[in-house]
Amino acid sequence: MSAQVTGPVRDTGPVTHAEADGLTVGRAAALVGVSVKTLHHWDAVGLVSPSGRTRAGYRVYSADDVARIHRVLVYRELGFPLAEIGRILDDPSADARDHLLRQRAALLERAGRLREMARAVDRMLEALDAGLRLTPREQVEIFGADWRPEWVGEARDRWGGTRQWVQYAERAAGMTAQDWKDAVARTEALNADLAAARRAGVAPGSAEANALAERHRTLMSTYFDCTHAMHVCLGRMFAEDPGFAAYYDAMAPGLAGWLQDAISANAEAHGTDPRTAAWE
Repeated sequence: MSAQVTGPVRDTGPVTHAEADGLTVGRAAALVGVSVKTLHHWDAVGLVSPSGRTRAGYRVYSADDVARIHRVLVYRELGFPLAEIGRILDDPSADARDHLLRQRAALLERAGRLREMARAVDRMLEALDAGLRLTPREQVEIFGADWRPEWVGEARDRWGGTRQWVQYAERAAGMTAQDWKDAVARTEALNADLAAARRAGVAPGSAEANALAERHRTLMSTYFDCTHAMHVCLGRMFAEDPGFAAYYDAMAPGLAGWLQDAISANAEAHGTDPRTAAWE
C-alpha cells in the first residue's frame, strides 16, 4: 500500500511519517484537485471516507479511496447528483470494469452533445458574421434612398447580445435579394394600411386595428420569434424612441402612438397584460 501512494505524494512535498500508510485529507485533496472542504463533505455524506489508518492511528486515504474519488469526479463532471453517484459506486452487481464502461459510455454521450453544441455555436457565429448578405448598394436599392447601411452595425451594437439578434442573423444570412424585396413590399403595404387606419380614426382595440397589429407582429416574426409580450415592448419603443417615432409619424401624424395602443390592445385580446409585458 505504501508504495502505491508515496509516488504521487512526492510531487507535493516530503512524505511525513503519518502519510507512510496513506494520504492525509490535505494531500489527497491536492492530489485530485478538490478542496479539503469537499473531501470532508463527501466523508460526512458517506460518499468517500478515508479507510486507512497510520501506525499512529490517523485516518488516511488509501489507494482504493483515491481511485473512488477519481470515479466520483468523473460522474460529477457528467452532472450526476452525489446521491446517485453513491448508489452507482456501491452497486454490488458492478465491478471496477463495469464502472469504467459506464463512465466511458457516459463520457462518449456527453462528448456527442458537446460536439452538437459546438456545431450550433459555429452556425450562430457564421450567421452573426454574415448578417445582412447584401452590399451597401443593394441595401439602398432595396430599402430606398433614405436607408443607411451603417444602421445594421448600430442595430448589432444595440441588440447583438440577445437571442433574437441571433435568430435575425441566422434568417437574414439565408435571405436572397429577392427575399428582401418581398419583405420590403410587405412592410410598405402594411405601413400604408396602418397610416390609412390612423387617418380614418380606426380605434385601437377594434377588430380592424387588432388585425393590423397582428399583421405587424407576424411581419416582425419574419426576423425573430416575436411573442405578444415582446410586441408590446416594440410598440413602446416605436412611440418613445425619437427615431422610430419620427419614422411612423412621417406616414401619418400620431401613428407611432396609435400603433403602440393598437399593439397593446391586440396583446391584451390574446391574453397578455400590456402593463406587465416584458421582453422574453
